[in-house]
Amino acid sequence: MTSFIEIPNRRRFRFGVDGRLDRWDPDRRSVVAQGGLVSSRSLVTGVLLLAGILLPGTVVAGLLHAQNPLGIISDRGLTATPVYEGWYPNPDGTVTLSFGYYNRNRAETLDIEHGPDNFMEPAELDGGQPTHLRPGRHWGVFGVRVPADYEGKVIWTIKVRGDTFSIPGHLHDDWKIDALEGEATTGNRPPMLGFGGERGAGPGGIFGPELSGTVGDPLTMRVWTSDDGLQSGSVGGLGRSDVPVTLTWFEHSGPGNVTFDPVSAEIPVEGGWMETMAEFDAPGVYVLRVRANDVSGVRSAGHAQCCWSNGFVRVTIGR
Repeated sequence: MTSFIEIPNRRRFRFGVDGRLDRWDPDRRSVVAQGGLVSSRSLVTGVLLLAGILLPGTVVAGLLHAQNPLGIISDRGLTATPVYEGWYPNPDGTVTLSFGYYNRNRAETLDIEHGPDNFMEPAELDGGQPTHLRPGRHWGVFGVRVPADYEGKVIWTIKVRGDTFSIPGHLHDDWKIDALEGEATTGNRPPMLGFGGERGAGPGGIFGPELSGTVGDPLTMRVWTSDDGLQSGSVGGLGRSDVPVTLTWFEHSGPGNVTFDPVSAEIPVEGGWMETMAEFDAPGVYVLRVRANDVSGVRSAGHAQCCWSNGFVRVTIGR
C-alpha cells in the first residue's frame, strides 16, 4: 500500500521502503512514501529533501509496529517486505511487472520457502519469487510477465515473524519504468546477458539451460554480458564509455546454501564471459540469479530500473 502526504503545489516523489527516493512523477502534487506495506502494524518511512519544504532527516511515517519500526537497526530478528517496482513493455507485446524486496535485518538472511508464507497471486504466476532474502534493499530481483491487456493485479505476499506483508503489482500508467526502452534522460539501456544461446535484458531477465550436480561438488557456471557504455542520468561524470559491467551471482531460491567462487567479476562493455564455481550444501532444486549492472549501479538507478539485467539458472542437486 502507498502512503500519501499532500504538499500543495509540489511534485510527487516515490520512496522505497528503505527511505531512498525511487522516482518522481511531475504530473502529481503529492509526496509519496512507497513501501508496499499492507500490514496494519507496519511503518513506512521516507527521507525527504525538498528545498524550502523538508530537510534531510524528516520522517514520513505510517502506523508503527512496536517491535519492528523501520527506524530500528538490528542485525537479526526483523522482517522483510515485498516491493513492486513498476512495469515495462516487452518486444513481443507482453509486459513485465518488476518486483524487489527489503529485508530489514542488517546481517540475517531470511529463508522463506514457496508456500503459505511466500506466494504470488494469481496462483498460475506463483513460483518465480525468491525464497532466499538477503539483508537490505534489493531492487528489481525478478519479473512476472503478463499480456499487455492484463487488467488484474499480481500480488506478492510474505509472512514472517507473525506479520503479513503484501504488495499488489498493476499496470497503472504512472508506474511504467525505463527497464528496456532506455532511461529518458540518457537513453541508457541495461546490459545484455546470455548463456550461450538467446540473449536478454532487464529485471525480468532470461533463463539459461537447466543444470544438475551433486552436494559438495562445485558446478561450473558461465555467463556472457555486454553493455552500451552509457550511464544513468543520476550518476555524475557522464560521458565515460569504458566502465566495465559488473556480474554478481546470488542464490535466488533453494533448500540450502550456495557459495560462489568468484561471486563477482568485471567484464568490458564490448562483451565477454564470466566463469564461476557454485557449490551446494544440500540436495534439492535451486534457482541461481546472476545480475549484470553497468556503472550506474542498482542503488543509483533503482528509480528507473534501466541499468541492470537478471539471468536465472535452474539447478537440480542430488546427493
